[in-house]
Amino acid sequence: MGDEPKGLKVEFPKEMRTGLYSNNMVVAHTREEFILDFIMMAPPSGTVVSRIVMSPGHIKRVIHALQENLAKYEAKFGAIPTPETPTPELTLQ
Repeated sequence: MGDEPKGLKVEFPKEMRTGLYSNNMVVAHTREEFILDFIMMAPPSGTVVSRIVMSPGHIKRVIHALQENLAKYEAKFGAIPTPETPTPELTLQ
């Protein structure tokens, strides 16, 4: 029983340390997975900067973690106004 790991070591590739910026997202799903395409829109076009594929169970945990952290953020810094929905329709190629 005392052989359980105390934590996992996570490698963080050097090229990912600065992160990527996304100002839009498209969500699609099948029965088995959710697909999140993060997009950097810079008119007249946009570029997918990252695609994340998750199981339905994991996406539910992610949504819960985001809701919890958003509530903490707003409690500390104030409510974030809901921005307008962008008008152009996105077409992924």
